[in-house]
Amino acid sequence: MVSGYLAARFQLLPAAASEVLSRFVFVIALPALIFVSLSSITIAEFFNWRYIAALGGGMLAMFCIGMTVARYFFPGSLTAIGLHGLTAMYSSTGYIGLPLVLTVFGDAARVPGIIGAIITGLVFSPLAIVLAEMDRSRGNSFRIWPPLFTVFTRPPIIAVLAGLSVSAAGIDVPLPVTTFFELLSGAFVPCALFAAGLFIAGCSVHGTTTEISWLVFAKLILHPLITWWLAYRVFDLEGILPAVAVVQAALPSGIPVFILAQHYKTFVTRSSAAIVVSTAISVVTLSALFMFLSR
Repeated sequence: MVSGYLAARFQLLPAAASEVLSRFVFVIALPALIFVSLSSITIAEFFNWRYIAALGGGMLAMFCIGMTVARYFFPGSLTAIGLHGLTAMYSSTGYIGLPLVLTVFGDAARVPGIIGAIITGLVFSPLAIVLAEMDRSRGNSFRIWPPLFTVFTRPPIIAVLAGLSVSAAGIDVPLPVTTFFELLSGAFVPCALFAAGLFIAGCSVHGTTTEISWLVFAKLILHPLITWWLAYRVFDLEGILPAVAVVQAALPSGIPVFILAQHYKTFVTRSSAAIVVSTAISVVTLSALFMFLSR
């Protein structure tokens, strides 16, 4: 990430490099990793409901808390309130979280890491889109399906459906095909982190100090605390699963929030600032978290 940031700052790459590399990660490398991972496991291994409940429960709680705080302390349009809640809970699972857990926990964290990336994109992005479309359509016809169709036809989602379908059907993927996808997926970790650094270098850090401070606190402290309680105390997860859940909750705010904000021309500056500040501070908070979890 630092390398990507410095490459952008010193203009070692053209201005369009961030968008191109991010698109490669999102459209090629991540779907390849998802497909090759899910096609080789059983359906039961993917649908670990206790893990999904712990991870998703923390996200849902933080989304609701974020929207409530925005409603009473940072009032704005329904779109802005929804994006505030999304910023407070949407972890950078695809660009930072999955590379991080793969590096720290190894291949054993591949499936739970993918689950985290899928939940954020498949459940909570559509929630924010529904709120934004409701806000936009006041007095007009309510057109929710076009943006939702875009979400559910994204390459990572298609890769999930393809991988689980191959697994459920018991199809043996030919070795050359598996090798091809493994080669592409091998580029995911370095390219995702490098692309995140490129993106952050181009982001603005302007915004209301109080609101940005709250969002950073909510994302880096409150969200992982709620998930820790759910993973270790409520659902009593075993092995590396509780640690992976907490780490994914402790990640900085994700880039897709900024992309949604740009699309709806609302909350753009604040989401950008929250991403940059939370990413910078997460270097310290994630390091402290790993030391705590290793005890």
